[in-house]
Amino acid sequence: MELHDVWFVLIAVLWIGYFFLEGFDFGVGVLTKLLARDRREKRVLINTIGPVWDGNEVWLLSAGGATFAAFPEWYATLFSGFYLPLLIILVCLIVRGVSFEYRHKRPEDRWQTNWEHAIFWCSLIPAFLWGVAFANIVRGVKIDGEMEYVGNFFDLLNPYSLLGGLVTLTLFTFHGAVFVALKTLGDIRTRARALALKLGLVTAVLALVFLTWTQVDRGDGTSLIAMIIAVVALVAAIGANQLGREGWSFAFSGVTIIAAVAMLFLTLFPNVMPSSLNDAWNLTVTNASSTPYTLKIMTWCAGIATPLVLLYQGWTYWVFRKRIGTQHIADAH
Repeated sequence: MELHDVWFVLIAVLWIGYFFLEGFDFGVGVLTKLLARDRREKRVLINTIGPVWDGNEVWLLSAGGATFAAFPEWYATLFSGFYLPLLIILVCLIVRGVSFEYRHKRPEDRWQTNWEHAIFWCSLIPAFLWGVAFANIVRGVKIDGEMEYVGNFFDLLNPYSLLGGLVTLTLFTFHGAVFVALKTLGDIRTRARALALKLGLVTAVLALVFLTWTQVDRGDGTSLIAMIIAVVALVAAIGANQLGREGWSFAFSGVTIIAAVAMLFLTLFPNVMPSSLNDAWNLTVTNASSTPYTLKIMTWCAGIATPLVLLYQGWTYWVFRKRIGTQHIADAH
């Protein structure tokens, strides 16, 4: 296996890690409107991800940085062609982070309500737009012979990509509901499981249609295996949730995300960004990659740094592993 193939796999792993971890972050943000009944319950939901949400975003930075260094042509075409949706995602991530920190700084009801609205919308919009973006990458976009995107924003809003956005939105919200059930106590835990069932059923329908469409259009034997794993894991997650086994349900919902994203990358390879105008203009792991020397240096750096990142992030989750409930929330000043 060549180094550019290795880095395609590593970038896929980074995106899988990001969607696995940030997925339930986004889901919890959406659930602050769908699940929480009052401000105290919203504080419970936010506190479940409070110690980890910013660490989860490290995976996005790593994926973007790795793409820039390993596949500069892919990075350039992607960020220029998808400029507007990626800018919207970036603004949402900034506002969302500020919302977590500023929401409790003042006691006025209007102040806190506005920041809570920001948490909801800045979780929902990226969860939807990431699906739109990756569906377009797999489907192919208008790239010319100079490796430049020649389409417009509305070309990205096609039925396949919009369905992909709905899949990521519902899947992440389901993932978040299962995480809330795993991390909370009392009535909110019970309601999270009930809502997870409804979300899981909607997700199962949308995901089955989207993954089948992807498989028929671009899939092969390996992507079919990944699709089957994703579907079976999602059904298992819904079943475990109904049995009150939140840990298993969260694990299976995570496997669903892992297998679904892996399927997208399997259907993509050896392309990194197909052209819908001419197959000869596809960006591939070969024509979009950096020099072998650059990839070699990156491999050594990744081999040293990645285990350290995994260790400190795993330690963070272990420290903050206990459940919380409304009884743990102090009265507002």
